[in-house]
Amino acid sequence: MSLRIPAAKLAPLKDLPVEGTAAYRVLAGGIRDWLMDGRLVPGTVLPSERALTATLGVSRTTVTRAYQELVKEGYAATRRGSGTVVRFPGAGPRRLSPFGPQLTDPTDDQVDFTCAASAAPPGLMGAVEAAMCELGAHARGIGYHPRGMPALREAVAQRYRDRGVPTSAENILIVPGALAGAAVVARARVRAGDRVLIESPTYPNVTEALRAERARLVGIGVAGGWHGAEIAQAVARTRPRLAFLIPDYHNPTGTLMDDATRAEIAQILDAGESTAVIDETMAELDLSGDDGLARPAPFAAYSASALTIGSMSKSFWGGIRVGWIRAPRHDMEALHAASLTFSLGCSALDELVAVHLLADAEHIVAARRAALRQARDSLAGLLRTHLPTWEFTLPPGGLTLWCRLPEPVAVTVAAEAERLGVYVVPGVRFAVGGGMAHHVRLPYAGDPATFLGAVERLRSAYDAALRAPSSLPTPRDPVTLGERDALIA
Repeated sequence: MSLRIPAAKLAPLKDLPVEGTAAYRVLAGGIRDWLMDGRLVPGTVLPSERALTATLGVSRTTVTRAYQELVKEGYAATRRGSGTVVRFPGAGPRRLSPFGPQLTDPTDDQVDFTCAASAAPPGLMGAVEAAMCELGAHARGIGYHPRGMPALREAVAQRYRDRGVPTSAENILIVPGALAGAAVVARARVRAGDRVLIESPTYPNVTEALRAERARLVGIGVAGGWHGAEIAQAVARTRPRLAFLIPDYHNPTGTLMDDATRAEIAQILDAGESTAVIDETMAELDLSGDDGLARPAPFAAYSASALTIGSMSKSFWGGIRVGWIRAPRHDMEALHAASLTFSLGCSALDELVAVHLLADAEHIVAARRAALRQARDSLAGLLRTHLPTWEFTLPPGGLTLWCRLPEPVAVTVAAEAERLGVYVVPGVRFAVGGGMAHHVRLPYAGDPATFLGAVERLRSAYDAALRAPSSLPTPRDPVTLGERDALIA
């Protein structure tokens, strides 16, 4: 079921300069650019010609011919009884495996911007040594903890209680990472053909987990943040079973959802009997520098039915393959049963290490925040100097800059950058159904000493992309990153 965009949402298009170009071509180009930039999600129904004519203050003929131009170019299709629906021309996209080969050990002249992940914190080895001392006692047992070790479940529950959300160990299921948590939720709650609301852009591995369960994805544009009215319309029209959201330093945009919006969206989803699935992997990475600043309450504080996914990977280290799902007790058995179809639990040693890291989380995470704040500011400053036309909003937290290029050449930039030894992920990989051709994601979680050389090569890649034969790219074309598929974290 398609969503219809209100005519008022397209009102900014009336300010597009005409400058001798036919007005209908300007309007068609504006709609096409919005589609490629992710402000329109593929499958969206455009406003009626009458409504858009009134909103833009143009003639009915201008709107009619603009829609016809989009259909002619393949960027829209007409559906009887539905209207004009935006789309991308050509065949469907090749879905790349998120688990393919990756650049795990870059050489001295290579920089990998494909993963938003940091090196281990200084406290890791101390936690490992403490865990090793305890492992002997556990070695007398069989070593399986399908729900997670009691001590770890309690430690995670305490973290939620510290944030103001009553939680017991019985509300926690330990899983091998956040992606595993998303896959478990999808397996437990989605049946073939179920609609699932999901942000666009979003973390691409989650979309693959949902598609594996044959979910029908309903994309909601969040390039400019979350809008309750649009989500309410989507819920009313599609009745999604789940809504996957990343309200805390969104990956890839870095946006933080405020308390009022959390409360509004929670009410919308609860009223529509849609369960919120909340990715909190970035939640502790506040980079405001103000430790006294009141941060938004967890989404679960506003929705008792919410399923929350967390992980050790972003705040601590990706090598500790430990994540969790926080859920109401009545959901735990179904989630546990689903988790057993993937694994029998995490490594006992990893879980013990996680317990010790969480016990020292205050100091470890504070140091992580300070380092990331400096890295973010360093990368942002270099981009402003060497790529001044690339636009981004300095994120208040998280691990990534979401950069908008003036031209829809992100895929070409990624290809040219790889040739120069810099690996980046174009925005199309984060789009649900296509788009984001103007965007690239640049994590600042790596070694800041590599940033200057990387940005200089990105500048060269961008210049090469602008010199390439001019043709309007199709964001649904296959996106290949050289000889490999990137594992995106």
